[in-house]
Amino acid sequence: MAKKACGTNYPASICFIVVNEFCERFSYYGMKAVLTLYFLTYLHWDQDLSTAVYHAFSSLCYFTPILGALIADSWLGKFRTIVYLSVIYVVGHVVKSVGAIPTVGNSSVHISLSMLGLILIAFGTGGIKPCVAAFGGDQFDEEHGRERQKFFSIFYMAINAGSLLSTVITPILRGDVQCFGGDCYALAFGVPAALMIVALVVFIAGSGLYKRNPPQGNILLEVCNCIGFAIKNRWRRSQYDSKRKHWLDWAEEKYSKRLIEEIKKVLRVLLLYIPLPMFWALFDQQGSRWTLQATRMNMAFGESFIIKPDQMQMLNALLILVFVPVFELLVYPLVGFCRINVTPLRKMATGMVFAAVAFGAAALVEVNVVKSVVDPAPAGSCLLQVFNLADGDVRLKLPGSAAFQEPIRYLQDPPTYETLPACGEEMKIQVTFNGKLSECNFTSEQQGAYSLLLHSDSTGIHCTQVNDHITKNEDGNPLLRFLNTLPEAMNLSVGAVTFQVTSGVSMSPNRTVDRGRYQDVRCCSPADGCSLLDLGLLDFGASYTVVLTEESGAVVAHKMEDVKANDVHIAWQVPQYVLITIGEVMFSVTGLEFSYSQAPANMKSVLQAGWLLTVAFGNVIVLIVAEGAGLEQWKEFLLFAGLLLLVSVIFSVMAFFYTYVDPDQLDRRYRLDSGGEEEEEEEDEDVKKKTNDVQLNRKSTRLQRVS
Repeated sequence: MAKKACGTNYPASICFIVVNEFCERFSYYGMKAVLTLYFLTYLHWDQDLSTAVYHAFSSLCYFTPILGALIADSWLGKFRTIVYLSVIYVVGHVVKSVGAIPTVGNSSVHISLSMLGLILIAFGTGGIKPCVAAFGGDQFDEEHGRERQKFFSIFYMAINAGSLLSTVITPILRGDVQCFGGDCYALAFGVPAALMIVALVVFIAGSGLYKRNPPQGNILLEVCNCIGFAIKNRWRRSQYDSKRKHWLDWAEEKYSKRLIEEIKKVLRVLLLYIPLPMFWALFDQQGSRWTLQATRMNMAFGESFIIKPDQMQMLNALLILVFVPVFELLVYPLVGFCRINVTPLRKMATGMVFAAVAFGAAALVEVNVVKSVVDPAPAGSCLLQVFNLADGDVRLKLPGSAAFQEPIRYLQDPPTYETLPACGEEMKIQVTFNGKLSECNFTSEQQGAYSLLLHSDSTGIHCTQVNDHITKNEDGNPLLRFLNTLPEAMNLSVGAVTFQVTSGVSMSPNRTVDRGRYQDVRCCSPADGCSLLDLGLLDFGASYTVVLTEESGAVVAHKMEDVKANDVHIAWQVPQYVLITIGEVMFSVTGLEFSYSQAPANMKSVLQAGWLLTVAFGNVIVLIVAEGAGLEQWKEFLLFAGLLLLVSVIFSVMAFFYTYVDPDQLDRRYRLDSGGEEEEEEEDEDVKKKTNDVQLNRKSTRLQRVS
């Protein structure tokens, strides 16, 4: 008899299973929270490739549960499957963490280790996904159904708690802890790896308490074999035997009528699954496109609190815990009180609409976000801004261009980059200073961006050309460089970042600094010692050039803004997260309950496999669009919103023609049709028990995320 916990009817073994699930979910979601920025800032991939690989990984995580279920049910059993695949899971995390250490090999090694680690993680997390919850349910005796129901509620609370905490903590480990001279991805991946090791150790520690059921065959495999036999048999015998009401009836020679009838019911539900991947295509972009959008927004709440772009995902985990009881206890009863017949399929269609509206909101935010972005020059052109370091106004005249019509004042902050035509060859720029005309040679490349530094001495005015970086920083922090006009080299410390600028008119490279106010920047020279400079606020997304001049014997800093700061606050993402979470509550939770209510009890694993495959194919859709569409981001958001609205209409039409069934009535009808034979009676009793299990699982889905 299984050991009970503290004198209750709860098996002591479930404590180990719940802790294991919490640590595993922390491990998975924590690693995944920083994955997109890891691709972007550490592996230096572009946004489209980062998005595509992120969703390829997510897709693989939802294809592999089919393999895990087959291994558990047909070969190893749930316990050994969880242990063996968890070992693969741990190895994947360790390999992934090692790949994030800059001193380990070159970029090719980092990419190889990262991809290998992600593949192992996908097989690990996907393989154990269908096993852990079912293994927990196996620990309870049949007479303890109520305790089993509460266990599933606790189990799914552990999932959400692990998700919520990890999406808050791992971005902090990434951004606030510096290692190897930058963001500490090795630590951000290492902590989830450690949690997965804890999950495995805890699960094995409870091995002496577990109730283990031997493998009993996989119903999914049997269903596939039955369908395959029916198709093959029909193809062979249709020429001389066409008297079958349904194409599955061609399997009657080998499979029982009961199994065939159950498969027919399941296929009716699976047919409704065909449009569902489009919802997941939108939903799973919270960790990719929406995170990338957040990097180009203002993430400061006042002066003291700053949220990381990859922390915004925690809103979904937090809101799901709030919205599930609100909808169950308030929204749905109010709708019913108004005598509105809201069927499960109508709820799902409405959830799709909410997700589409969320992407409409994301598109609106994106339109405003890109206003602070400097667009690259068109083909054949280039961008130019001018810094006037001469003590007086200057005028410029460029051949074939009407740019720079107004005089440029001394130390004037360039208002914008000007687009110059016919770039790619040497150009002579005429400069007028103090009534004297000079010429500057300007050499450019097509679609390049440049700064022209105008400075004077006793011989006249001179020009220095500098290459510019106009792309906003990938992690959202500001970029900073110093332009030294002093006759000696300068060393400056901005937070933890050190700048060294040579003497004369010279420019330091752009460096990333943390967002913040810098009122005491240490500026040192070999001859004059050190002084403090006030740079003011260096804000998110901006690129700054600070000109160092000497005034009254002191070094003075003049801050120029090359690329404007992010002026759309990250709080504007909250509405789209609220809308997508409402969509999840109405679509995902309702969809799971509907699926389990519309098919025979022993077919629930088939429906679970179908449900997980909709998530997998949804991520494939994003992968294809990200790499193939080539649209501006706001247009891509509108494309997804429009596609989901179209799919919701198709789904609503399919739902209109769907007839709801009661699986219990199916069981009773089949028993009567079969003549009430003793074998069928016994089988029906077994199905009743499984039906009770399904009802318990259906109730538990109210707290379930797509984990």
